[in-house]
Amino acid sequence: MNTFAASPRLGWSPPSRQVLVSLALLAAVLIGLAFLGTNFFRYNNLMNVLQQASLLGLLAIGMTVVMVVGGIDLSLPANTAFSAVVGALYMKSTGDWILAVPIMVGCGAAIGAANGFAVARLKMIPFVVTLAMMTMVSGTTVWITQSLSISQLPESFVDLFAARPFFRIPLTVLVVAALAVVLTVLMRSSISGRWAYAVGINEKAARVARVPVERVVMMSYVFAGLMAGLTAILLTARLGSASANMGNDGVVLDIVSACVLGGVSIYGGVGRIPAALLGALLITILSNAMNLIGVSFYLSLVIKGVVIIAFVAVDGRKESKA
Repeated sequence: MNTFAASPRLGWSPPSRQVLVSLALLAAVLIGLAFLGTNFFRYNNLMNVLQQASLLGLLAIGMTVVMVVGGIDLSLPANTAFSAVVGALYMKSTGDWILAVPIMVGCGAAIGAANGFAVARLKMIPFVVTLAMMTMVSGTTVWITQSLSISQLPESFVDLFAARPFFRIPLTVLVVAALAVVLTVLMRSSISGRWAYAVGINEKAARVARVPVERVVMMSYVFAGLMAGLTAILLTARLGSASANMGNDGVVLDIVSACVLGGVSIYGGVGRIPAALLGALLITILSNAMNLIGVSFYLSLVIKGVVIIAFVAVDGRKESKA
């Protein structure tokens, strides 16, 4: 069916209301920070903010692909922490970081595949499956680490993945930028990208059009798991250690917030990678701004929750999947 290929929802339509509101909110926050005379606009702080936003953006990219097909993956932060801990334990015991990198990516993909199998093949509810996976993986990570950080990692690993090769721009930022360009093209132009949007828009119509729905859903979760594994590598290098705290519950809120603020529909079929990254940047700057002006951590959670509810209310694109 050419309807899916020609649909403006495949990324060719004008910016959504959420994106426009996010841009306005971002501009307002930046102007407010300028008037408050904080140290936010110092170059080092800007680079740190970009690095934090990029790490969040990697997980938001994975979540975007899953949400486009109509699912959700609440286990991404726990997946990241588990993959980081497994890789860190291997590096600490052997001193070999070269094999630790594919181990982290493999762990992330394996957890994503388990989620995808449960959702695509066993027809289980994505929210329940990934919430259960988050609980199991988080518990496992705490158990194998005994709530301790895994440190003393090889310096070559930290030096490589925490490098700032050009104008002190973190490698993480460059990786996310390149990945965003490639994925934007693939989501807009490739058959797989169009299949993903087709499944999210109307699963039954996609089946009629002979779209391999189960395979598309499965691979979306595997891809999200790969993003968790990649995040584990970069975050471990940045911190110089790995721990179960890397997957705390607040990260889930930030990932979902980034996607919603970027106009990714919770009902499936709508979402753009660059817009999700904009949402990640906005969430990171909001968090940084609230920290600079002394807003408590718990109040910041309340504010983020209110923002999510407001943006979901703006999303008026609920559609029947019948």
